[in-house]
Order: sequence, then C-alpha cells, then structure tokens
Amino acid sequence: MQTAAHLNPDEDNSLLLVDDDEPFLRRLAKAMEKRGFSVETADSVAAGTAIATARPPAYAVVDLRLEDGNGLDVVEVLREKRDDVRVVVLTGYGAIATAVAAVKIGATDYLSKPADAADIVNALLARGDDLPPPPENPMSADRVRWEHIQRVFELCDRNVSETARRLNMHRRTLQRILAKRSPR
Repeated sequence: MQTAAHLNPDEDNSLLLVDDDEPFLRRLAKAMEKRGFSVETADSVAAGTAIATARPPAYAVVDLRLEDGNGLDVVEVLREKRDDVRVVVLTGYGAIATAVAAVKIGATDYLSKPADAADIVNALLARGDDLPPPPENPMSADRVRWEHIQRVFELCDRNVSETARRLNMHRRTLQRILAKRSPR
C-alpha cells in the first residue's frame, strides 16, 4: 500500500474547504492543517466563491451539493482565478455523470463521501501519471448498477420515462430505485 503524498513546505499550500456539513468541515480542516496545509473554510457556494475570488488557493476540496447551490460553481470560479489550482470534488451523491462534469470544468479528482483525509491528500497531490492508490473499499456491484442508472438518468435530462425506456426497465421500478439512497 502506498503512503500519502507529502507537501513541499516551500510552495503555496493554501487550501479552501467548501462543505455545508459543519462537523465534517471542522474535522477535515484540522486533519489538513496537521498535514501542512494553510486552511480556509466556507460553508456555502457564496462564501466559497467570495474566498476563491479574493484569495485564490493552490488547493481546494469542494462538496458538490451545498444548501445554496452547486459546488461546481465554486470550481469554475477557482479555475478562472487560478489555472494551476488542484481541486477535488466530494459528494455523498456520487454519480458518474457529475464526476464527468466536475472533471470537464477543471476538477483534479472526484471522491465519494465518506473520504478520509489521506485519500483527499493523495488526490490533491497526485501529478501526471502518478495516480492515487486505489480505494481501500471499492464500489459494490449494487453501487456500480446504481451509478450506471444515475448516469443514464442525467444523460436523459432527468426524464424518468426516457431513462426507463433506455434501460429497458419499468418506469415505477426506476422511480423506486431513484427514490432510494445510493448503496454502499
């Protein structure tokens, strides 16, 4: 198993954390400070974009779904203000379509919650072909199926009838699947 990548103390180690889950945000901020980052936190899209505009960080960890909007809006501002920023998008609602969208607008990596600080640091500091190590707990077959359904649903512009038709699935069955939380 690979060990976590390490920061260079001579470089800019500023880190913006954007998440509306207060306890998670505090724990992650402490863990990242212990690993050498200079951390600023924000609990909303508005606060995240304000910090990104005023003091663009070298690194950022942004939750996808925030109470006041979409974390990808923060990623776009970060990219506009600093093209070398390394961004990891976190979400508890992981779907392949949103992962693709996050990477297209400039995210370095995409991790599903709960992600621990070591996974986040590895993703932030991975360079070029130096990929982060594989996850300790890969997705279950049920989770892969759920991710596929979510991807097709997003590609069909969240139209249940069209998604059910393309997946050759009964519409009500699809609605039940979509109403449930993602499997682990």
